[in-house]
Amino acid sequence: MVILPKEKPVLGKLNSYYLRLRKLLEHCQGEFGSGCVHFESPAAEGMIFFDKDEVLNGVFVSKDGEIEGQQAIDTLLKADGYNFTINIFHIAPELVYFWAHMPTAKVIYKNLSTEFTDFEVLFSKMKSEKLTGFFNILLNSGEGRALYFLNNGNVVGGSCSWESVGDFGSKENLDLLFTKLKTVGGIFHVNKISSLNALVGNETKEPVGQQTSLNVFESLEELLVIVERTGVKNRKMNEKFSLLLKNKFVQKADQYNFLDPFAAEFEYANYKITYAGAATDKEVFRGVVESVKELAGELEILSQAQDAAGAWRQKYVEMIRDFGINF
Repeated sequence: MVILPKEKPVLGKLNSYYLRLRKLLEHCQGEFGSGCVHFESPAAEGMIFFDKDEVLNGVFVSKDGEIEGQQAIDTLLKADGYNFTINIFHIAPELVYFWAHMPTAKVIYKNLSTEFTDFEVLFSKMKSEKLTGFFNILLNSGEGRALYFLNNGNVVGGSCSWESVGDFGSKENLDLLFTKLKTVGGIFHVNKISSLNALVGNETKEPVGQQTSLNVFESLEELLVIVERTGVKNRKMNEKFSLLLKNKFVQKADQYNFLDPFAAEFEYANYKITYAGAATDKEVFRGVVESVKELAGELEILSQAQDAAGAWRQKYVEMIRDFGINF
């Protein structure tokens, strides 16, 4: 599934024949922070989603079918046999993980017409059923397009070809959308994303410190910095530590839901932790320590990192004892 942002691209009409595509992607990460690269040719189409730290997902569609993930990313960046027109779109950091999961979304209502379906009633129904997904809307007579994202029934953002009024979930914005659909009519689809437990922008998230104490994050930040610097010192990392850690978190997400990178509850970058979840102190501490310990073992730096963490263990000896896991 290839769905584009409705705004204008920040960089457009580039030709893949003249580009070093991997370098272009790196430039976009540095210049725009988060967004997507759209590839289009007469024979195929695709998208690559990125944030400032990593490439998040990709989708590639051709006459042979649709592929996603790393295979799609590699296919697009090689561009073998294709002459792509390329456009780059900026996507807000709090929504880019949502966009990255859109290719895996399941269509639950397709090609509904306002002639036969009351959009406002269905929209309210999906909110009450706590949909995590999105509405893809096409107004009649070329009057515009829009996307509305819902996470657990809350409007968390969107994209439209007309100027929005404040945030997408505001009464003014929704009233404007409802009025446009009643005036000119349109076609819309409803899609469900089922692979995420939560998303950035969920209004029900608790800020740091309400469910988990700041002392826990201080201890984990110190430990992660120790392991990261040990890896750099021993030249054992071919990729950024934050990316390696996210990959490890993916493996542990079934056991520790808050570690799912696409839920964006727990993040580590530039030696700092950000957290917006509701797990207990014990769950957070055990999940992160267990993950980083496994990662250090896989990088063959566990013994060196444990030596470097001697003072850390002494400082947090009571926390280690209470939570039942050591590094």
